[in-house]
Amino acid sequence: MGINDIAFPHLGIYLENIPKSFSVFGFQIAFYGLIIGLGVICGVLMAVHIAKLEKMDSDIIWDFAIYAVIFSVIGARLYYVIFSWDLYKNNLLSIFNTRQGGLAIYGGVLGAFATLFVYCRIKKISPYQIGDCGVYGLVLGQIIGRWGNFFNREAFGSFTDSLFAMRLPLDAVRTKDIAQSHLDGMAQMASDGAVVNFIQVHPTFLYEGVWNLCLLLVMLFWHRHKKYHGQMCLVYLGGYGLGRFFVEGLRTDQLLIPHTQIAVSQVLAIVMFVFAVVLNAYIRFYLAKDLKKETQS
Repeated sequence: MGINDIAFPHLGIYLENIPKSFSVFGFQIAFYGLIIGLGVICGVLMAVHIAKLEKMDSDIIWDFAIYAVIFSVIGARLYYVIFSWDLYKNNLLSIFNTRQGGLAIYGGVLGAFATLFVYCRIKKISPYQIGDCGVYGLVLGQIIGRWGNFFNREAFGSFTDSLFAMRLPLDAVRTKDIAQSHLDGMAQMASDGAVVNFIQVHPTFLYEGVWNLCLLLVMLFWHRHKKYHGQMCLVYLGGYGLGRFFVEGLRTDQLLIPHTQIAVSQVLAIVMFVFAVVLNAYIRFYLAKDLKKETQS
C-alpha cells in the first residue's frame, strides 16, 4: 500500500492514490469541503422537491435554507470545538481552520432545528411542515457528507478483520484517532511483508451512510402516510438517533462528556430516539381520541 491508498481487502477493493485535496491554479481545495458543499446543495434541492409535493411555496424553503446552512455549519463547528477544547485552547485561531475536518453533525442538526424555530417564529409560520420538508434534505446531506470523512481518513472505528474492514496507511490518519487495537492489529499485519504500516478499521462513516440511506428510503415511503405535520421530523430524529447510537460505539474519535468516558453523541442519540418515540405515541394517541370524538358527534 502507498501512503495515499485505501483498501477494503476482504471485498477485493484496492483504491490507489486517493488524495485529500487537489490543486486549482495553485490553490489547494480539500475534497472534504467540496463534498460537504455538494451535500448541502443536494439537501436543499431535496427539501425543495418535498415542499412542492406538499404544495408549499418552495421560496420559503430557499429562504430558510440560507439561514439553516449558515447556522448549521456554525453549530457543527462549535459542538466539535466545545467537546475537543484541549485541541484549541492554546491556539484559538485554529478554531477557524476546518480544512482537516472538525465538524460534528450533531451540532449541525441542533443548529438546523434551532434556526427552524427561530425563523418560523420571526416569520409567524408553523415550523412543523417546513421541518418535515427540511429533514429529507438534512439526511441526504448527511449521506453525501460522510464521504468527506472517507477522503479525510477519519470517523472510523476500532480494529476489525470483518468483511467490510478498511485499511488505511498509519501515516495518513490523525494520531489522536489511533487506538491500541489499531496498533496491535498493525503489528500483526505488518509482519506479513506490507511495504507501508497500515491499520485496519471499521468504516463507521460508511455504516452511518448506509443506515441514513435506508432511513431516507423509509421516510420517502412514509411520506404519503404521515398523519400530522412534524411527524417526519420525529421519524428522522428517532431513526437517526437509533443508528448513530450503535455506530458511535465503534468509533475511536468519540467526543466525550468532560471528565467522563461517556460519548456525548451516544447520549444525544438515545435521547433523540426516546423523545421521538414517546412524542409520536403521545400525538397519535390524542389524534385517535379526536378522531373518535368526531365520529361519535
